[in-house]
Amino acid sequence: MVLHTRTTPAERRRALREQLASGHLLRMPGALNPLSARLIQDTGFEAVYLSGAVLAADLGLPDIGLTTSVEIAARAQQTTRVTDLPVLIDADTGFGEPMNAARTVQLMEDAGLAGLHLEDQVNPKRCGHLDGKTVAPREEMVRRLRGAVDARRDPDFLLMARTDARSVEGLGAAIDRAKAYVDAGADAIFPEALADLSEYEAFRAAVDVPLLANLTEFGKTPLLDTRTLENLGYNIALYPVTLLRIAMGAVEDGLRTIAAEGTQASLLPRMQTRSRLYELLGYEEYSAFDSAVFDFTLPPGT
Repeated sequence: MVLHTRTTPAERRRALREQLASGHLLRMPGALNPLSARLIQDTGFEAVYLSGAVLAADLGLPDIGLTTSVEIAARAQQTTRVTDLPVLIDADTGFGEPMNAARTVQLMEDAGLAGLHLEDQVNPKRCGHLDGKTVAPREEMVRRLRGAVDARRDPDFLLMARTDARSVEGLGAAIDRAKAYVDAGADAIFPEALADLSEYEAFRAAVDVPLLANLTEFGKTPLLDTRTLENLGYNIALYPVTLLRIAMGAVEDGLRTIAAEGTQASLLPRMQTRSRLYELLGYEEYSAFDSAVFDFTLPPGT
């Protein structure tokens, strides 16, 4: 994987489509940076997700629609450069009117992504598992989706619609919206903040396109395991913020340990080693370009 991936965006988009059609549950962790996307691939997962909440948090911002389409496209391009896995991105509400959503689709295609999802909230949007959300009129979201469909140049680029209507208008309205979004051209549906197993079953029975289960922690949705989701007939198990929460918890603990002990020595067993980092980066492979790049021996135990 020296310098770049071995696959093209078109190949990765076709791979995502094939995975969704296979009947096999696709496990999709959210990357917190490009290096973690490479680690997701290295540990055997099938796809990578880029969460709007994670991208906002990385910039020190709340998830209320303050990031821009250009900012997330830049992070997307950095990520797709280093992984051969399909990458799906959270494109919030499309960053404006239907014309903005159309431009967003083309920005994300150019960034090498395999697909995106658009949601039916209004701005300022918020995390889908918080109270106080407001959803756009169904007709407005349909226009947003139609603009996105019209702008898509690669028919394999996945356009997913997310509905936040469950906690605002009820389950029945959320299902009705999902059906309207499919009619408008959505390839898949992301029903946000479902409350229990019966609601997952109801969505699967009513909607005949791939469905995503959002398994975010500390939210309104139970953390269903992969066997349960497969039995329900869901297509994607999403872990959007899990890696960020793990990493930031470890960073906070590490800072407190250094402050209290005056050294990081007790933290060493919890760290990724230098040798593992270099392996993940493919450091040695770069010697094929320049033998002076990897002409050293790592110290023992690193």
